[in-house]
Amino acid sequence: MTEKKCLIVASVSSMIGQFILPNIELLLSMGYHITVATNFTFGSTFSIAHAENLKNTLENKNIEIYEIQFYRNIFDFKNIIAYRQIRSLIAMNNYSLIHCHSPIGGVITRLAARKKNCMMLKVMYTVHGFHFYKKAPFMNWLLYYPVEKFLSKYTDVLITMNQEDYNFAGKKLKVKNIYNINGVGIDVKNYQILTSDKITKRRECNIPANAMIIISVGELIKRKNHQIVIETISKIKNNSLYYIICGQGKLKEKLFDLCRKHKLEHRVLFLGYRDDIIELLHMSDIFLFPSIQEGLPVALMEAMAAGLPCIASRIRGNVDLIVDGKGGILCDVNNIDQYADAISKIALDNNMRVNMGEYNRSILKKFDVSVAMNQLKKIYEENDSLQL
Repeated sequence: MTEKKCLIVASVSSMIGQFILPNIELLLSMGYHITVATNFTFGSTFSIAHAENLKNTLENKNIEIYEIQFYRNIFDFKNIIAYRQIRSLIAMNNYSLIHCHSPIGGVITRLAARKKNCMMLKVMYTVHGFHFYKKAPFMNWLLYYPVEKFLSKYTDVLITMNQEDYNFAGKKLKVKNIYNINGVGIDVKNYQILTSDKITKRRECNIPANAMIIISVGELIKRKNHQIVIETISKIKNNSLYYIICGQGKLKEKLFDLCRKHKLEHRVLFLGYRDDIIELLHMSDIFLFPSIQEGLPVALMEAMAAGLPCIASRIRGNVDLIVDGKGGILCDVNNIDQYADAISKIALDNNMRVNMGEYNRSILKKFDVSVAMNQLKKIYEENDSLQL
């Protein structure tokens, strides 16, 4: 009887810890011996302590782990080191399945696996959002689309998470099998359990009990577009309106400067990386997600599961989750007037907030982790070369 072995690859450890652990649990339940290859040292949104905790979690499940020196820029020549490391892993191990995630992890792993030494080996790639999409910058199409088209012929299974990517892959790429699933899934029931008092949590964050709180969750990077919310709040001029941002990143100082420019230092709070997102969502009134580019955003799903009305950019992924006018309001990516109107409309109508929140909770049932993992299990079973 041949052992089923799977190599899981992602460019950074935070992707493994935040999104792929349920996937790993599924493969373990299906009898796979698993190797995880990722960068635990840098490039992650995890702290060193979080990365070490993830290592311990994986090792306690008898999962082999390998440090791979991925660099965030896909065209960084230093990624040749990661390529050689992945090639070596594949050569030394008789994997029956390779499942890669993230653009860099997906490119390097599929390049390394393109000359398979075993015809039974299946290579899967989960797309967490193509870098080329409707209205994407021309350079995104010029750089990333040819790479993905070339690698698609070395991809046995492509898994997408939104309708736009799925439709595009079916028309333009040469993948043998393409599937669309309901994201990585979240444990919906966890977001519906109140673990702290709303007023107490606000006091802990130095926010008045009667404030109207808008919350965003995401890295402080250009793609997350936090600056548009700061500009919008400065336009509304409502001193009872507070904005909290959960996340860390290289734009922190620039965003601080923007707040100082608009004299919003006391009403825009940067909370950094948080382990209490559920509590923060429950103390807030509106979730705002102005991102420029997404696949199927977990942060937005979490807010919906917590029963918040959502204001979001009208982009791929967001439109797969938010029903405009029912679960929230969709706005053009950089339209300050639309964001301001949406905030004012929802903030002034308590019944609207409640109704939108309840609608979002009902929608999120189909994005529960159990649904997503059942979809993924069927994909694994349909493409399993080794039936034990």
